[in-house]
Amino acid sequence: MKFIDLDRQYREYRDEINSAIQAVLDSGQFILGKAVSSLETTLAGFTGTRHATGVSSGTDGLLLCLMAHGTGPGDEILTTPFTFIATAEVITMTGATPVFVDIEPETYNISVPDMERKIAERRKAGGRLRGIIPVSLYGQCADMDEINAVAEREGLFVIEDACQSFGAMYRERRSCALCHTGVTSFFPSKPLGGYGDGGMIFTDDDETADKLRAMRVHGQSRRYMHDMPGINGRLDAMQAAIIQAKFKHFEPEIRKRQEAAERYRDMLQQKVPAVQPPVIRNDRTSVYAQYTIRIPDGRRDSVARRLAEHDIPCAIHYPLPLHRQKVFSSLGIPDGALPESEKAANEVLSLPMHPFITEEEQERVVSALAEAIQGG
Repeated sequence: MKFIDLDRQYREYRDEINSAIQAVLDSGQFILGKAVSSLETTLAGFTGTRHATGVSSGTDGLLLCLMAHGTGPGDEILTTPFTFIATAEVITMTGATPVFVDIEPETYNISVPDMERKIAERRKAGGRLRGIIPVSLYGQCADMDEINAVAEREGLFVIEDACQSFGAMYRERRSCALCHTGVTSFFPSKPLGGYGDGGMIFTDDDETADKLRAMRVHGQSRRYMHDMPGINGRLDAMQAAIIQAKFKHFEPEIRKRQEAAERYRDMLQQKVPAVQPPVIRNDRTSVYAQYTIRIPDGRRDSVARRLAEHDIPCAIHYPLPLHRQKVFSSLGIPDGALPESEKAANEVLSLPMHPFITEEEQERVVSALAEAIQGG
């Protein structure tokens, strides 16, 4: 059994993917070009945004968005500590400082009440708040309307880190189309993944889109003419072609993920009621980039070891919140300052999840999990 079975997916779409790769090889155009612009048009239409800009990774997409806002030294950006490090890493790369906000215990997404507390604290201390990067974690959007309302009141920009939530719905709108800019990732394990690194930025703002297109090519307005700082942040044509081929199957794959999630929920309720399955809000959907349960009472690590003994792959997303990572030790945030994030890091466990997982495989996972829980 595999945690994410990309081999099975490739076998399903082999001819289409191979044909797309061959078309790029035949074209001789490997950087940007028709394959990238075609994917940009397709995915902009899917999300309902005016512009989509293909970039080299989700990380570079977040960085480019911060650069487009002129983020720099002395600025402060609100974000969550319960996420992959890229979300906060890009803030430091601009010279700005992350201000960590605790999470909701049910969804693991950024807590709006705690965000408002942090804003009040930083205003009182004379901090220079500039923006917010909420993460739509595990495939479910954060509460973007509430976040946007806070941002508008406080004069802050918002960038949705949608690297795990592409395709999810929030109040009948798509993730990536919920604020000024949304960024997704095409890392192979994502719900819509390529066969290497890649990402895309979405926006309705014409000026921002123009700036992003220039900045992904070293700030170039035309060949060898550079109007602003930039990076080498382009999406490869090969990756774009692969993603375009896989996108034809993306919406059915989302439905399969959701069906698998429902099976997991039913099985867990029957066999392992002690664990907490994912909580999905009524006004949104999840694409289940991960299927992450919660195991209380300090038993998570022993359960994970027992699953490994049964050859059941699992993962911890994430074992150490960012404010406790060595790289952010200079912020001086004490243990216990963000209690929900710290508690979640000690309890979450992700089970195998992909569109091709079978009911029999899920039965095996849950039976092993029940045995591990009962065994203490």
